[in-house]
Amino acid sequence: MASQASARSAAPERGEISGRDLHLVVNEDPLSRILKDLRIVGVSYGSCRLSTPWGVNFPKDGSARLHFVVEGTCWLRIEGRDPLQLTAGDAVLLPKAATHCLSDGPCGQTTCIQDMPMQAIGDRVYRLEGDEGSSVVIACCAVRFREPCLNPLLDLMPEVVTVPKAQSDPTLPALLSAMADEVLEQGIGAATVLSRLADVIITRLIRAWVREGGQEAEGWMAAIRDPRIGRALAAMHEDPARSWSIECLARVAGLSRSLFAERFTKALGLSPARYLTRWRMYLASTLLIEQGLSIAEVGGRLGYDSVPAFSRAFKRHLGVPPGELRRGRRAEAVG
Repeated sequence: MASQASARSAAPERGEISGRDLHLVVNEDPLSRILKDLRIVGVSYGSCRLSTPWGVNFPKDGSARLHFVVEGTCWLRIEGRDPLQLTAGDAVLLPKAATHCLSDGPCGQTTCIQDMPMQAIGDRVYRLEGDEGSSVVIACCAVRFREPCLNPLLDLMPEVVTVPKAQSDPTLPALLSAMADEVLEQGIGAATVLSRLADVIITRLIRAWVREGGQEAEGWMAAIRDPRIGRALAAMHEDPARSWSIECLARVAGLSRSLFAERFTKALGLSPARYLTRWRMYLASTLLIEQGLSIAEVGGRLGYDSVPAFSRAFKRHLGVPPGELRRGRRAEAVG
């Protein structure tokens, strides 16, 4: 790609892909590869048993939300969308942390979750119960992903991912039951177990949504449904430092250059070059902030020949130089 001329790679000249590498990329499950890069860094869990009338508002707080209706029915309400009725077995993921409400009807008053009488059960776990017999039981998870504002995977996901009758995946009830057990028992390491269970559950929900043809597919979740585009997308995630050319990616996809570029851009709303740069800059931000690598080390890992070339690309796409982003995050942590 012309726009990636400043990037280098240990790969063959011009980003050509070897026969062995092509075999590995083509035979890997693209969805599994992409989902590896949705990194969960924190999770809290709530067991909600509520009696009519009830309504809970979940404000935008930087956390993705996962709700699973165990018993009864409820309504999901999001501004600008029609209310959606959820019944026992339905699961919904809101990956972009959108403000939303769950309630016993399609309208009516709600109370902010922070103002509800929650009973803390250990670290990052709570229970919410109505005054009398429950009319609905909902498992609610708040999930924090690594650097969500910079992650193109989250940015390119739909606002709502709904999987009706999630029990169609026979493992989900068992996983949710295991999560409930951890909440009640609060054994040693429960917080870690809950985080890993949430990781698996979200992965399986997204896979079910993609497999079962969920509505409003967009971004990489739409692209992954196209096996050829999915392979190319997975290849970029597997080796972001490679100097990927249109020719090379088209070969991975098994398409002509023009058809590949057209199908990729239509699915993701970004050209292959633009998507690759966004993904590199997200990885760069995590390496700078979390691993404390030098700017030169980060640029080298991501295929840039020099610090100036990397710094220019970083500032162009994120608006600040790499050093300033790291200093800002450190200041936030101290504050």
